[in-house]
Amino acid sequence: MSLYSRRTFLQTLGAATAAVTGTGVLPSLARAQTAQFKLKYANNLALSHPLNVRAKEAADAIKKESGGRVELQIFPNGQMGTDTDMLSQVRSGAIDFLTQGGVVLSTLVPVSAINGIGFAFKDYNQVWAAMDGELGSHIRAAISKVGLVAMEKPWDNGFRHLTSSVKPVQSPADLKGLKIRVPVSPLWTSMFKALDASPTSINFSEAYSALQTKVVDAEENPLALIETGRFYEVQKFCSLTGHIWDGFWFLGNARSWGKLPPDLQTIVAKHLNAAAVAERADVAALSTSLIDKLQSHGMAFNKPDIQPFRASLQKAGFYDQWRKKYGDEAWALLEKYTQKFA
Repeated sequence: MSLYSRRTFLQTLGAATAAVTGTGVLPSLARAQTAQFKLKYANNLALSHPLNVRAKEAADAIKKESGGRVELQIFPNGQMGTDTDMLSQVRSGAIDFLTQGGVVLSTLVPVSAINGIGFAFKDYNQVWAAMDGELGSHIRAAISKVGLVAMEKPWDNGFRHLTSSVKPVQSPADLKGLKIRVPVSPLWTSMFKALDASPTSINFSEAYSALQTKVVDAEENPLALIETGRFYEVQKFCSLTGHIWDGFWFLGNARSWGKLPPDLQTIVAKHLNAAAVAERADVAALSTSLIDKLQSHGMAFNKPDIQPFRASLQKAGFYDQWRKKYGDEAWALLEKYTQKFA
């Protein structure tokens, strides 16, 4: 966050001219002055993704309502480094804001990944009731203990689904021995092991080649990433399991955030939270249209019954294992919004 030396000068000049203009700064100077606060915001998504489209709208609205005092600068598409790099940078203050999901954030805040419990949420109504409600508040409180500030409204990345080059997944039995690429996540790896699959942790950037060379035969992602990753070129089947809901927290460096005057904090938070809600609708609509688009690329879709998968995870002790890791309080908050896991 940058404070500019002109600030004091402009404030002094504004006071001297207030009697003439009726405001703190002459209109011509208000239009010309440099932003007092330049906030760097980084993410790993393409500029065309709804997250960045809505972030740009928020940036414009923040600049307008703050009278040019705040400028939110957006660095998309991993320009500032990997997820891990950016998380380190936002903690140090090298960047001011970051959108990050629970998988990476859980290295600092373990409970932030609790939304990734397999087959927890059946639909968006449950997701947003939980994440905008007590479960989200619990996670934000934990985030605040590591020098970060989380905006109130999480952003959407979508429900994750399974793709395969060998067969559709209709039941847990179809996962037995299936070589599947998963992100580097102990939670998700343990889930697929509990379902008797053979998960391999591979970075997203290497997933296509791993599928192409048959290192793995399957992967799982939201439909938007299945499409942008062109996995339809190396995957035939897409099973709409919705096994995990994935989202992003809009995170700020606590020291940088604290330097913003309260009135500017209110403006920034208001527009970022409004943008999050708008982005949710964008992603939901995009996911629906992407089914038709992926079908046109030759992918075959099926929608399996989810209850047998939950039953298999329960029988394997998956839910008991992670309840112990997250603690009874967090688990009770999760179950408040979902059906019971036992």
